[in-house]
This record gives sequence, C-alpha cells and structure tokens, in this order.
Amino acid sequence: MITVMIVDDEALVRTGLRLILEPAGDIELIAEASDGRQAVDLVRTRSIDVVLMDIRMPGTNGIAALEELTALARPPQVIMLTTFDLDSHIRRALRAGAAGFLLKDASPDELINAIRTVATGDAILAPSVTRRLIADFADHDDAGESSARKRLEPLSPRERDVASAVSRGLSNAEIGRQLRMTETTVKAHVSRSLAKLNLSNRVQLALLAHQAGDPGKS
Repeated sequence: MITVMIVDDEALVRTGLRLILEPAGDIELIAEASDGRQAVDLVRTRSIDVVLMDIRMPGTNGIAALEELTALARPPQVIMLTTFDLDSHIRRALRAGAAGFLLKDASPDELINAIRTVATGDAILAPSVTRRLIADFADHDDAGESSARKRLEPLSPRERDVASAVSRGLSNAEIGRQLRMTETTVKAHVSRSLAKLNLSNRVQLALLAHQAGDPGKS
C-alpha cells in the first residue's frame, strides 16, 4: 500500500484530490495539511511514501517544506502541484529534489499513475511540463556544459548511457529496450549514479545529463 499526504491551503482542492485517490486500491490517504509547516510536522511522525504538495501557499510554502523534507533521513517522494506549467518557483523545487510536477488540472489517471511511479523511486519525466522545465532549466553555455560533464566523470560508460536516456525522458522499460538490458539493471545503474553524484532523484540526474549534452562524450 502506498501511503499519501495531500498538502494544499484550499479545502476544496484537498477534497477533490481525496475523491480521486479513494477508489485506488493500492493508495491510502493517511494525512492532509493546509500548509508546509504542518506537512513537515506530520511527515516526522508518520510513515508517508508520497506527498502531493502545492507550490504556492501562505506561511511555509511548498518549496520551503520540500527543502525540509528532502533533508530528512528517510524523505518521502514529493510531487509538486502547480496551476502554471512554467511556474517561476519550479527551478528551486528541482534543485531541492522534487520527484516530479503535475498541473492541478491533471486527469485522475495521471495523478494516480504519478503517485505509483514516484513510489517506486522513479520520477515524473514524461509529461510535457517536465520536459519543458528540463530544457528551460539547463544552462547551455560552454562553461555550464563543461562543468556538468566534469560532474559526470565518476560514472561508468554504461551509467552515462543510462543517464543520457534518462535526460530524454525515457522510462526504465524504454531504456532497457534501447540499451538491451533488463529494467532491474537500468534501475541499478540509476541508483548507483545517484549515489556517486550525490543526487536526490532521477529528475536531478536528468537535468545534469541534459546540461552535459551527450554524457557519453569525453
């Protein structure tokens, strides 16, 4: 069972999300919060796998709460919710380790699939909003590309191949087919890469590999 918390200052939004999640047999909504401070306090006392976090809230906003959550010893996966597909705060959320992003008008199926995806340690890279964010976030100047390539040097050639595929928004299954390896092997390469690079999740790996251009190049 995937345990979930909803964090949004609007009661109607929380109610709508609750109604979407209740029919999903493998998802259990165990907590709700109206601001970031309350959310962090709840995570400290409960076992929560995935947090649906609104970005814009009064008091402790979603970004500040995300930064506190990702600093915990066992942080939950956090999906940021926004009404804007290129919210100005999302760059900070990417740096802080958000597992993905969803627009508040996402379909029920998109929301449920997103929760299931991040609960497995994967990230939400497929939606067009995140692809555009990656392209918008990456610094394409020579210095930025050089710095990113240097950061990727600890990776093995195969890990660089996987990182490059991750930056293109491919799923583990797609990467496996392309590189002729099992999904389990792909996940292992991603996990080792995150550990070597001291990154929080797949989104950050995608950003770094995207910034480096082709990580397989010397």
